[in-house]
Amino acid sequence: MSEPAADAGISAATTLPDGPESTYAWTRLGVALVLAAIGGVGMWSVIVALPAVQAEFGVARSAAALPYTVTMICFGFGGILMGRLSDRFGVMVPVVGGAVTLSVGYAVASQATSLWQFALAQGLLVGAASSATFAPIIADTSLWFTRRRGMAVAIISSGSYLAGTVWPPVVQHFIQSVGWRRTYLGIAVFCVTTMVPLALALRRRAPLTLATSATSPGPSWSARPLGMSPAALQTVLIIAGLSCCVAMSMPQVHIVAYCSDLGHGAARGAQMLALMLGFGVVSRLASGWICDRIGGRRTLLLGSSLQALALALFLPFDGLASLYILSALFGLFQGGIVPAYAVIIREFFPPEEAGVRVATVLMATVFGMALGGWMSGVVFDVTGSYQTAFVNGILWNLLNIAIAVGLLRRPGRPVEQAWR
Repeated sequence: MSEPAADAGISAATTLPDGPESTYAWTRLGVALVLAAIGGVGMWSVIVALPAVQAEFGVARSAAALPYTVTMICFGFGGILMGRLSDRFGVMVPVVGGAVTLSVGYAVASQATSLWQFALAQGLLVGAASSATFAPIIADTSLWFTRRRGMAVAIISSGSYLAGTVWPPVVQHFIQSVGWRRTYLGIAVFCVTTMVPLALALRRRAPLTLATSATSPGPSWSARPLGMSPAALQTVLIIAGLSCCVAMSMPQVHIVAYCSDLGHGAARGAQMLALMLGFGVVSRLASGWICDRIGGRRTLLLGSSLQALALALFLPFDGLASLYILSALFGLFQGGIVPAYAVIIREFFPPEEAGVRVATVLMATVFGMALGGWMSGVVFDVTGSYQTAFVNGILWNLLNIAIAVGLLRRPGRPVEQAWR
C-alpha cells in the first residue's frame, strides 16, 4: 500500500531538503536507529543477568524475573511520558534526558545490596529511561515519511532487536569475565558518552506535525475509524498489543534460563537470544516492505499467525540444534507484529496524535512482555517445566489473531488511501 506524497496536506514539504522522504529524513533515521540500538540495552541486559542475580541474592526463578517485570512496566509508562514530551518539545529532549537517567540507573543498580534495590533501580531508572529510545523515536520517524512509512517504521523498530542481537553476548561475556556489577558500571559510562552527542542530531521538529494548520487540502480524519470511536479502536489495539507480547515473552525472556535448565548453558542461551533478535531485524525489514503494500492490519494478522506456529514448534523440540533453529524461526516469524501497530495508528489517526497514541499501544506491548515474563516464571516454579508456559503463550497468541481478524473484517480504509 503506497500513500500520497501530500500526507496531511503538505505535498510541497516532500520537495524540501529537510522534508518527508528527503535525504535528511533518511540520515535522521540512521542516527535514530543507532540511538535505539544503544538505549535498548535496558530491556535486554537484565535478561542475561538473570541467572547471576538469582544466584547472588539466593531467590526463586519467579523472584529473579521480577526486576525484568518492573523494568518493562516502567518502560511502558515511561514511553507515554516521553511521547508527550516528544509531541510538545521534539524528540531530542526525552532522548537526552533518557540517556543521562539510563546511565545513572545502571550505576545505581550495580551497587544494589538486595533484590528489591536492584529491581527499583532497574525499573524506575533504567526501564523508564530506555523508553525514550523506543516509542517516541518510532512515532517521530513515522512523521518524516509518507510513501515509505512502513519501511521506515520497520527500520527504526529494528533498533530494539539490534540491541537484543548485540547486547546479550557482550553482556554475557563481561558478566563471566568481571561480574555483573562491573558490567553494569561499564554500560553506564558507555551510554552517556555515546547517546547524548547522537541525540543532538534529532533537534529539528517533524514537519508533518504542522500539517493540520496548513491551508492546502488534505485528508479528513474520520470521527469513527473502522466504524468505532477513536477510544474504542485505541482500546482494541492496546488489548492486541498486550496479548501478542505475552506470547512473545516466553522465548525472549526465558531462553537463557531455559537453556541453562536443559543443560545447554547460559552462554548458549544468550547466543540463541541474539540469533532470535537478529532474525527479528530481518523480519521487521521484510514486514515493512509488505506493510507498504498490504497495510498494517493484514501485516498484523500475518505476523501473529506465524508467531503462533513458531511457539507451537517449541513444544516437541528441546535439543541444542533444534533450539538454535527454532530461535531463528521465532525471530523471523514475529518481528513484524509490533511495527504494524504504529502503521495502523498512522493510517487511522491524525499525525499530531502520533506520539501519545503510538506510545500508549507500545506501552501495552511492553506490559505484555512484563506480564508474560513474570507469568512464565511462576508457571516454571509451580510445574518445574517450561512446557506449560509455552502453552500459555500460544493461548494468548490466539487472542491476538482473533483481534487481527476482527479489525480486518471491519469496514473502512486508511484515511490517506481513501482520500487519494
